[in-house]
Amino acid sequence: MGDEAKRSSTQVAAGRSAHQDTPPRKGSRSKARKRALDILFESEARAEDPLDVLRRRIAGSDAPPVSDFAQTLVEGVVAHREHIDASLGEMARGWSVERMAAVDRAILRIGAYEVLFTEDVDDAVAIDEAILLARELSTDDSPRFVNGVLAGLASGRREPVAAPERERVDVPPDAELAEPPGDGAGDTDE
Repeated sequence: MGDEAKRSSTQVAAGRSAHQDTPPRKGSRSKARKRALDILFESEARAEDPLDVLRRRIAGSDAPPVSDFAQTLVEGVVAHREHIDASLGEMARGWSVERMAAVDRAILRIGAYEVLFTEDVDDAVAIDEAILLARELSTDDSPRFVNGVLAGLASGRREPVAAPERERVDVPPDAELAEPPGDGAGDTDE
């Protein structure tokens, strides 16, 4: 084996282990995607308009700064939400967008916006970034689901992808369940 081949196989092996052992690089666009996710997730959790949350975050000094790219992502998702949600709904077999986990829904909306409506970000980069967010912030099955849905959108194929199963907690049959909180007032058998 020549020096070139040895160096090449060593670099590949080193690259593989480095990729598996080190956290993903957090560039400014990666941080912007995370910030956009935070804003979309917060707006949904509080039942507020995402643009109001965005304006509040931009004006506030107590929160991390909102980059122009994060602002573009939030505004783009809001402007194209109906089309994005319809596209995501077509791709998620057996799951409406409303039934998806909130964090997955926000990640997919950002990724779908980038894949469907932007030209300055390569589809593969947008998909990889969405997968990294899902890996960091969601369930073990979410990265595969996010990848399948966004790759389907990027390729134009319309083969639905099964959504990840929600995590369940199995309660043993002999377990005592706690009574719901309350003072007992109004709990009469009259």
